[in-house]
Amino acid sequence: MRYSPIILLFVLLLSACQKQPEKTQPTVEKITESVYASGVIKSKNQYQVFATVSGLIQKILVQEGDIVKKGDPLFIVENETSKLNAENAKLSVDFAERNTNGDRLNELKGAIETARSKMMNDSILLVRQRGLWAQQIGSKVELEQRELAFISSTNNYEAAVFRYNDLQKQLNFAAAQSKKLLSISKNVAQDYVIRSQTDGRVYSITKETGEIVNPQTPMAIIGAADDFVAELQIDENDIVRIKPGQRVLLTLDSYKGQVFEASVSEIDPIMNERSRTFRVETDFTIKPPTLYPNLTTEANIIIQAKEKAMTIPRTYLLNDSLVILTNKEKRKVEIGLKDYQKAEILSGLSANETILKPVK
Repeated sequence: MRYSPIILLFVLLLSACQKQPEKTQPTVEKITESVYASGVIKSKNQYQVFATVSGLIQKILVQEGDIVKKGDPLFIVENETSKLNAENAKLSVDFAERNTNGDRLNELKGAIETARSKMMNDSILLVRQRGLWAQQIGSKVELEQRELAFISSTNNYEAAVFRYNDLQKQLNFAAAQSKKLLSISKNVAQDYVIRSQTDGRVYSITKETGEIVNPQTPMAIIGAADDFVAELQIDENDIVRIKPGQRVLLTLDSYKGQVFEASVSEIDPIMNERSRTFRVETDFTIKPPTLYPNLTTEANIIIQAKEKAMTIPRTYLLNDSLVILTNKEKRKVEIGLKDYQKAEILSGLSANETILKPVK
């Protein structure tokens, strides 16, 4: 029992030491302000392949890992209705072409020649009758009959020409329309051959021969074979600080302990309402030797950097604007750059002053 006061004194002293607040002084060092983002690796121009029509996959012309060129066929989709429409359009074109040189036009050509001959004959008879009438030969009635006959044959000739031209226009229109329908049918038929929209590699095929496809179902993923980008998701609170060309430091789980570099190349101008983030694409300037689509990455986008800045730990800031001096006085300071651990002091605190860490 005689040791109890000593033990009590030791406990009191230990407790007093533990309650002493932590202290620090500003340090002049390099500070970098950055924005954190997470994302995935994607191949350049990576896209999902969709069919523009519905039908059954008749044939798959590529395999995963194949290198393709823009325009190369990937899938053939079968649709019997499309084939029948194309055949029907071809029949219409053939029929229209036969009509253009057919019996109806020849018949009207003959009618024109007959009407023209009749008109010429009536013209000659009219001239002859006028000559006789000038010599006081014949009657006025005979002259009028010749004039009426000439007028009638002229009208018949013009009507025959009109009917021929009208039929020709109708046949030409029908032929042009049939050719247009055939062209449309051929274009529709081409839609059943799914082609690559870019040079690159086939990274994934999600369908098999015999499966039904439609315009809402992806069939494959294609992207650049050796060119990759990092696609990052930036929080709406940080997006206004992101600019094209900014330096980006990237880490990947596949390359533990290594840091790679990129630069901001593209910023989507619209926010994803569901995630409240913006898509930002970055191009590698120092990249890993091997990359694959959909690898996860974490990034720090460098906003500003300063080689010599007076900094303090951010944990020593109170409300991001105050520090506590050793005499417990709270002083307002002006903050410059900040990273996740440090904050730059622009004014309000000198390099030789000591500050206390706020007790939480």
